[in-house]
Order: sequence, then C-alpha cells, then structure tokens
Amino acid sequence: MWKWLHPYANPEAAYRLAGKFLPWFAVAAVAAIATGTIWGLMFAPADYQQGDSFRIIYIHVPAASMSMMVYMSMAITAFIGLVWQYKQCDWAAASMAPIGAVFTFIALVTGATWGKPMWGTWWVWDARLTAELVLLFLYLGVIALYASFEDKVLAARAAGILAVVGVINIPIIKYSVEWWSSLHQPATIKVTEESSMSSDMLYPLLINILGFGLMFGALTLVRFRAEILARNAMRPWVRELAKAEGVK
Repeated sequence: MWKWLHPYANPEAAYRLAGKFLPWFAVAAVAAIATGTIWGLMFAPADYQQGDSFRIIYIHVPAASMSMMVYMSMAITAFIGLVWQYKQCDWAAASMAPIGAVFTFIALVTGATWGKPMWGTWWVWDARLTAELVLLFLYLGVIALYASFEDKVLAARAAGILAVVGVINIPIIKYSVEWWSSLHQPATIKVTEESSMSSDMLYPLLINILGFGLMFGALTLVRFRAEILARNAMRPWVRELAKAEGVK
C-alpha cells in the first residue's frame, strides 16, 4: 500500500490524481443529494407526531453525521502528518477543517430550528448539543492555528495536535444520549438493530447521508488542489499550469 501511495508524495502527482476523482465525486454528490432531498421533502409521508416539521431531518442528520466524519478524517490525516511527516496529509487536514465547520454550523442551526417547535426553545444545554457546539469551536481552533503561523510546518504541527486531542469529543457526541438524560432523541438509524423509521422515510435519509459524504469528498478535493497550488506556487509545473489555463 505504501509503495502505491509513495508516487503521490509528489505534489504534482497528487494534484492531478485529485483532479481525476473530482468530477466523479461532484456528479455523484449532486445526483444523490437531489434524489434524497426531493424524495424526503416531497414524497416521504409525514410523521404521525411531528407532521411535516420532521422533514428537516433530511438536512440535519446528514450534516450532523458529516460534522463527526469530517473531524475523524481530519484527525487521522493530521496524525499521519505528525507521525510520518507527509506534507500532503497536512494540506488535506487544512482543507477539511472549514468544510467540517460548515457542516457543524448547519447541524446546529437546523437542530435549533427543529427544536423550537418540538421542545419549545431554540437551545438547551443538552449534552449532545453542547458537545456539538464544542466541535464547532474545535474546528475554528484548528482553522485559526493553520492561519496563525507563517511557518506552515509549525502551523500544521500545532493544528494537528489540537485535531488529534479533540477526537475525544466525538464519542461524547455519539453516545451522549445514552450516557446522560437528554432531550435529544436517540439514534434513528441503527446498524445492529432494526431502524425505528419506516423504509419510505429511511431510504431518502440514507441517500442524503451518502450524498453529503460525496459532497465532502468533492469539496475536499477542490480545497486540496488549491492548497497544493498555494504551497507550490513557485514550482515550474505550477507556472506551466497557469500559462496553459491563461492565468497571468
């Protein structure tokens, strides 16, 4: 595996590989999100208790799921960058942080919007909500550390340490409903047990989760390519690429 990955330690090779995958991720993401959203918002039946207000689940749950998945991906790449000193991993982690922050913000906003009619308030200091807010602060901290140092090696090291340490928050978010008394409803999708949702509600939700994951992949590739260009702006291949695309 490492022998296969070794050629892509070259920034130019990594840039071109990311470019090959980008269209596939982008097209698949648009198709999945369009299918899941239209199905969920227009054709899924209304919930017997919450009525049509439950439909925000088709945005809230995928965004919340991605907020955790992106953080885990960022922490893993940051750890590899810290241990094995792969610069591309540092660039990938830096690329993921803003995407994860946006997903987390969307999860918080949609959760508050959903909570208002259900709980009668926009916000409670519930364990899961609080841990999700902490996750947003972790993302912002990682972004700030990447931007705070002129020495990008030092910046990557500081941000990587924060990203790895912050992983402790992920199981808190995941299991907070089970560990503490909580207003937040338990997990709807279960791997080892039957889901509490009917299939005509569940399938569009699963499709949207897949679509958000593909969108995360596409956005990461876009930002990763931009990071490579920014960190290698003086390299001959970048200048040749700029000339070929008509950039002065």
